[in-house]
Amino acid sequence: EEMKKSGLRGRGGAGFPTGVTWESASKNPAVNGKKFIVCNADEGDPGAFMDRSLLEGDPNSVLEAMAIAGYAVGASQGYIYIRAEYPLAIDRLKIAIAQAEEAGVLGDNILGTGFNFKIELKYGAGAFVCGEGTALIRSMEGKAGRPRMKPPFMKQSGLFARPTCMNNVESLSIVPHLLRDSAKTYMKYGVGESLGTKLVSVGGNVKKPGVYEIPFGTTIREIIYDLAGGIQGDRKIRLIQFGGASGKIADDSILDVPYTYEDFKEHDLIIGSGSILVIDERTSVIDFLRYTQDFFLHESCGQCTPCREGNRHIKMFLDKIKAQTHTQEDLETMQTFAKVMPMSSLCGLGETAQNALKSAMKIFPDTFKIKN
Repeated sequence: EEMKKSGLRGRGGAGFPTGVTWESASKNPAVNGKKFIVCNADEGDPGAFMDRSLLEGDPNSVLEAMAIAGYAVGASQGYIYIRAEYPLAIDRLKIAIAQAEEAGVLGDNILGTGFNFKIELKYGAGAFVCGEGTALIRSMEGKAGRPRMKPPFMKQSGLFARPTCMNNVESLSIVPHLLRDSAKTYMKYGVGESLGTKLVSVGGNVKKPGVYEIPFGTTIREIIYDLAGGIQGDRKIRLIQFGGASGKIADDSILDVPYTYEDFKEHDLIIGSGSILVIDERTSVIDFLRYTQDFFLHESCGQCTPCREGNRHIKMFLDKIKAQTHTQEDLETMQTFAKVMPMSSLCGLGETAQNALKSAMKIFPDTFKIKN
């Protein structure tokens, strides 16, 4: 109830209310006495490094939040699914777990309450698709990291066919502070339904790339020019991509838009995980799209035809546009593929892979013109 009242929205991308997620998981009965809490620390988005920073700097807040979540939903086992490419974060998590067990705040009979909760680490091999919940679960089970159809939803049948509650690192890190914040100071930040603060990772052609914590409502201009120091060599912005490789792109006309869920929706953008990639005038739009498409072509698990074949063919079309050998039919076919993929792909990778392309076709139409 406290989490629902707080209005905290998941920081992993979907923005779903955390309290509602916990409530749903609490109502599903345990299977063979088991429910699970899973922390998604896969962070496969290029340019996203908020979770890594949190786990390296304050792993204790995540462990505490997982225990609180376990208590709230009736789970006794937690798992952190983390990229094996994060060795420092892994080392610090191991130390924090050992210290928490020694202090009696993890393990059996926590603080004499009779509540038991243990946390284990599970390692991912760096597959982008394993950031999707069902693919992540399959990877944890030792299977190929490929998504499955829903329903059943993870809250009903997730890891090892047990009810599973999954949250991302940043969402969990906020929980202990919220529950101790009787003055509701944290939720005084932000505007509208975008309450609190958000970690953003700003990368690309900025002078001071890094992770910044901002109150919702900060403008994009303030993030890029005040916090990240502006553009290298004081060049012009070519484009900005929000929310990782599967995010949408914009030009510099949106610099004064506030960073909130509502304002981004109004401008057809998505906050996603919180990464902001700034590209200056040295990179062309078509080259950026080709690099992004290479990523999706490589990361598609190949299980469903729309994503597997759609990504491959769109890469071919983009190469033709780069070489200026494309036809009007090529453009129309490419648009059809980009329209069909979100409607028919099995998971979020195929559904969002063409966000950048579709937004680029609206914002930079000259890039796709057929030149005689």
